[in-house]
Amino acid sequence: MELDLLIEKAKAELMGSKDSEPVKHSCKLQGHDDSQSSDASQALAGCGSRDIARFIDHTLLKPDATCEQIAKLCEEAKEYRFASVCVNPANVSLASSLLRGTQVRVCTVVGFPLGANTSLTKAVETRDAIANGATEIDMVINVGALKSGDYDLVKRDIEAVVDAACGKALVKVILETAVLTDEEKVKGCLLAKLAGADFVKTSTGFGPGGATTPDVRLMRKVVGTEMGVKAAGGIRDYESTRQMLEAGANRIGASAGVKIVKEACEHETR
Repeated sequence: MELDLLIEKAKAELMGSKDSEPVKHSCKLQGHDDSQSSDASQALAGCGSRDIARFIDHTLLKPDATCEQIAKLCEEAKEYRFASVCVNPANVSLASSLLRGTQVRVCTVVGFPLGANTSLTKAVETRDAIANGATEIDMVINVGALKSGDYDLVKRDIEAVVDAACGKALVKVILETAVLTDEEKVKGCLLAKLAGADFVKTSTGFGPGGATTPDVRLMRKVVGTEMGVKAAGGIRDYESTRQMLEAGANRIGASAGVKIVKEACEHETR
């Protein structure tokens, strides 16, 4: 009943808003300076390429990623001062050791990439990742349960990860927006909010599609200023990064982080 009321309220608010109006957001990220809580679009207004970097999760989730590639990812994250590195659970310990003493956080994925694990499995994955040094958890929602209308299961699934994180790590909920209707995206965002997650995230990068500006704009409108929005999947250049930040994202998941920052530098000099 609570979810139904929230959905109806969100729909009414969405119907009454204009897509052209940017939504301000002030989600505070644990362990980051207060500048992270300001409107991310400010990073595009003369703040410099380094400010773009601090919104990026520098990502390497390929199954064949080597230790040398993880080490390179971490060196780049330190050099460019990315928000985090996002790696598979097996690489968390290595990344954590390489980034110890720096501002760069270690993010990993749970229930990845399908979201079809049991809640217990996701909770155990979360506790193990945190024990190995992860400070951010990107979990995949139970997509099948959401599409089946089993909202209680979806909420309990997210809560299992939030409870396992126990305030020691941010929890981002991946919706896999490419396989959802707009109404399902709204419901997924509201369930993540009710379950106490810190962020909603568009995509795994392994699904049929990635982040789109309409999806980011919709997600931001639903969660308001109380949560973060992470855009991920197919973001490979400065222009698409700029569009996502302006649409309401305050975190970007990308394997092309270095390229994005370099293009931002070029944009500054024009």
